[in-house]
Amino acid sequence: MSQPTFIPGLQLGRLFYTEAVRPILDAHFPGLAHDAALIGSGSDKLGFDTEMSTDHDWGPSVILFLREGDISLEPQIREVMAHNLPHTFYNYPTNFDESPLEAGTMVATPITSGPINHRVVVTTVHAFVQQHLGFDLHASPSPSDWLSFPSQVLRTLTTGEIYHHGTGELQAMRALFHWYPHDVWLYLMAAGWRRISQEEHLMPRAGYLGDELGSSIIGARLVRDIMSLCFLIERHYAPYPKWFGTAFSLLSCAPDLSPALLRAQHAQTWKEREAAITPAYSYLARAHNALSLTDPLPEDPTRFFNRPFQVIWGDRFADALIARITDPDMVKIAALTHIGGIDQFSDSTDLRSDPALRERVRRLFSTDDGHT
Repeated sequence: MSQPTFIPGLQLGRLFYTEAVRPILDAHFPGLAHDAALIGSGSDKLGFDTEMSTDHDWGPSVILFLREGDISLEPQIREVMAHNLPHTFYNYPTNFDESPLEAGTMVATPITSGPINHRVVVTTVHAFVQQHLGFDLHASPSPSDWLSFPSQVLRTLTTGEIYHHGTGELQAMRALFHWYPHDVWLYLMAAGWRRISQEEHLMPRAGYLGDELGSSIIGARLVRDIMSLCFLIERHYAPYPKWFGTAFSLLSCAPDLSPALLRAQHAQTWKEREAAITPAYSYLARAHNALSLTDPLPEDPTRFFNRPFQVIWGDRFADALIARITDPDMVKIAALTHIGGIDQFSDSTDLRSDPALRERVRRLFSTDDGHT
């Protein structure tokens, strides 16, 4: 087989559905209502895949979303596809086997005859959300649900591409999770500012004592917090760490902020680090004021009490945002804790990626009356 020309996964998925999968569906299951898409976890679904991505969990693929009443057809559809799909599509194998190098991943494996172990996934929107988010779509998400939903998972549900609208259920799900409810959004931004306020004076303080390694670690944390707050301000879900910087580069703030943040990361002394990061604080403050969510707040860093350190006083922004929350359940949560959402109080991959743990996280925001 000749080396295939790289086609980005989302584009390949559209071609695969349109030219290979849809004709088989129409021939064997005429009139079957379905949505077709490529969404979920994976670099290809986020639109960040490259030729390197093709070594595992990548290739001709599409997800077919059926109505609950039609999901019993899943075994039949899988069997029909196994015997009718071409063995290659645009020179890519359509057959997949488990990787011998990495358990739990699939690799494209060429075959020339026999049934195909394909990646035409048949599911329902309800099952898909339950699998990825640990949430039952038959209920409405509460504030504590939203705060326990990992941003990286919400991004996988709301990006990617839909190739066919046949039931409306997938579109409705994406509309539901398009962005946080307003007061949840205010609370998350407040928590982001709170994180900055807790460490903005510690970075120069550690360096002032001669601990440049410690200062640089705190500086890196502040850079990440600034970037995370930018995602919230611009209303974009942040992806998991591998693509965090790549996705940040697509934000409107990136051309202005990236040079300063890189200087802060590469700085050798705390004074250089502070000189790089304080303009980023000012940018954030201006962006906050532009949202008109609170009364205007000072945009220039000032001295930290009588110490020679410049800070933006992130707690002022946090308090102002908390004061604008009106949803009763969010008011109770804000009175209980300011830890923010799951992405703000933990960077554990296990915690963020295991939907079975989400209910335990949700309990962190429970109040006595149980409404949140």
